[in-house]
Amino acid sequence: MLLRAAGLTLHLDGRRVLDDVGLELRAGEWVSLVGPNGAGKSSLLAVLAGLRAPAGGAIDWLGRPLGAWPARQRAAQIAWLAQAGHDVAEAEIASRDVVALGRLPRHGLLGAMNADDDAAVHAAMAETEALPFAPRRLSALSGGERQRVLLARALAVEPRLFLFDEPAAHLDAPHQRALLAGFAARARAGAAVLAVMHDLGAALAADRVLVLDHGRLVADGAPGDAALHARLVGVFGAAFSIEPVMVQGRRRWVVVPAL
Repeated sequence: MLLRAAGLTLHLDGRRVLDDVGLELRAGEWVSLVGPNGAGKSSLLAVLAGLRAPAGGAIDWLGRPLGAWPARQRAAQIAWLAQAGHDVAEAEIASRDVVALGRLPRHGLLGAMNADDDAAVHAAMAETEALPFAPRRLSALSGGERQRVLLARALAVEPRLFLFDEPAAHLDAPHQRALLAGFAARARAGAAVLAVMHDLGAALAADRVLVLDHGRLVADGAPGDAALHARLVGVFGAAFSIEPVMVQGRRRWVVVPAL
């Protein structure tokens, strides 16, 4: 078990945004996190990344309390990608330098990049097809290009756990497909991936699906689980149905709007 959380609560502006949330994240698995707007998904990711302290509950990382890990060690093992538009501090530096920041936990502020770091940065940018605009400032890129650079920065960390908040935002269909393939590849390589997904069809391609509603975790199951489907339909106000399709001999699940 990589990460175990129990009893997480969080209050923001006098409102309880997380209410007794417990979950486990295992190596070799990618997990999608879904829920209506305002359900607490982004807040949960920030708490799991150690970026926001919960009002109650506990998080263990590799069997130790998350807060007991030095920040640099934690940052080298857990990569976090904020929701699009919430990460603007590096907007005026070159895209390649933004991606290189993912290697910072390995060396500290005064450390120098080595050949392994250069290779990791290049590989991450190649995977997200961001190499053509490596010298351009982040602020000069389109929304989709910018998202690919920020994804590359998270990949360059080479952590054991990836926490992504709506990583498919601004991406076109080919890059969304590549993103999901990357999630699966990293899980097969032994990492864990937790991604907040807006597209429920993409979310149902994961190994597990977590459903958050009004700050509470109301479902945790495999994408084909009927109880999970019922809960999803319910928390989204019966705005769709979930139907099976066969794709290349495999059963997949599609979300059909209720028109």
